[in-house]
Amino acid sequence: MNKNQSLPWDHPRFRSWIAVARACQLMQQSLTRSLADLDIKPPHLDILVNLYRFEGISQQELARKLLVGRSNMSMLLPQMEKRGLLVRRDDERDKRVLRLHLTPEGRKLTEQAMVIQTGLIERTLSAEPIEQCMATADSMERIIGVLLQDLRDED
Repeated sequence: MNKNQSLPWDHPRFRSWIAVARACQLMQQSLTRSLADLDIKPPHLDILVNLYRFEGISQQELARKLLVGRSNMSMLLPQMEKRGLLVRRDDERDKRVLRLHLTPEGRKLTEQAMVIQTGLIERTLSAEPIEQCMATADSMERIIGVLLQDLRDED
């Protein structure tokens, strides 16, 4: 770099990006600690919440929603199935597709975990006015849109 080039940390957008990344990392750490008594981690919670919302979703659809590869799913799902939290069933129309369903135990655990997660979010963001929370969400959703478009363009 020459003397006339500004450094990345001198840019407001860089500062914003670092702040978002640090907040996300710290929130994940807090969530991990908060969920420890339930013996699940944030990736398990992501799966459980999506199955709670989208009962019968396919493994492929779930991987796409979570922005992870199918290999990640193939590691986590058997663990969760063995624990009795979910079941995989053949799709009635396409036997190549597996549909995911929560068990009653999985549904109960998901509800407990959601209480913990929403409590953490509420405690963490309670000092922020709702309008600011919504503005931040709008901003992050625009950024997500740009990043998803970049991924599509690469494919």
